[in-house]
Amino acid sequence: MYNKESMANMQQRVDQYISQFKEGYFSPLTMMTRFTEEIGELAREVNHLYGEKPKKNTEKDNSIEAELGDLLFVMICFANSQGISLDEAFDRTMNKIETRDKNRWTRKNSQEDQNE
Repeated sequence: MYNKESMANMQQRVDQYISQFKEGYFSPLTMMTRFTEEIGELAREVNHLYGEKPKKNTEKDNSIEAELGDLLFVMICFANSQGISLDEAFDRTMNKIETRDKNRWTRKNSQEDQNE
């Protein structure tokens, strides 16, 4: 189950790290650029793993997990710089999705469905 404290702790940990440097957080435009760059790196990893473009021998080893971690870091930096609680943002989004999409998908009802 989702632990609300974990996201707040991550935001605090990132803030403590960034706060030790005079430069502080990047500007919103720079963070969007970094986020876009990380999305591209994630897309490249997914393409290498599931697509038709294998890695070249000269390309460094990387993983989807590492790229998701990079994305999470940049997202937390962006949220922190804007004073946004990701716990609250996530709760609002889940409430919206759970309300809007509650009848959109086929629910698992049988024991067989739940074991899949």
